[in-house]
Amino acid sequence: MLDTHARKYAEPFIEHSADWFLRKGRTADQITVLAFLTGIGAAVWYIAGAPWAAVLFLWLSGFLDAVDGTMARRTSTSPFGTVLDVTFDRIVEIGIILAIAYVHPEVLWPLLLLSVSIIFSMTVFLTVGTVSEKQGMKSFYYQAGVAERTEGFVLFSLMILLPQWLLFITLLYFAVETFTGMQRLFEAKRILR
Repeated sequence: MLDTHARKYAEPFIEHSADWFLRKGRTADQITVLAFLTGIGAAVWYIAGAPWAAVLFLWLSGFLDAVDGTMARRTSTSPFGTVLDVTFDRIVEIGIILAIAYVHPEVLWPLLLLSVSIIFSMTVFLTVGTVSEKQGMKSFYYQAGVAERTEGFVLFSLMILLPQWLLFITLLYFAVETFTGMQRLFEAKRILR
């Protein structure tokens, strides 16, 4: 939801950064890898006992993830770059979940439920995109939802910074992600008839 409606406010910073990286001779794939390493750094910082650094690295990773997409659209897009981007995004999310589980093993089961809900929602999202292309839609169909990447980052940040509320926030994230998966599933039924 925030990705769809609030991106216009961050867009000037994203475009300026994309232009800067392109002028420096960097490629979108290089920034994808940088976003991935920064996101993994967030998990490492959390395990190391530095939650504020973890949140900073998490959001920097998300920002770089937006920048690499802008760079890809301004240059030649590589199908492998798209695969790399989507794969690394999920690994960063799972890395954060694993880091939280390592620090707070008492919420392991809710974190597993959260992981399952992310897998469910992304499976629907990616499958609809693939099937849409095969049905003649011009490009990868992007399904907006209640929980997009920014909402996930907000909830991950709260999970990291408010450990006293970790169980509640994890279950809230699970519910929102599951709702998003169902929302996308019902939308898929409508658009793919």
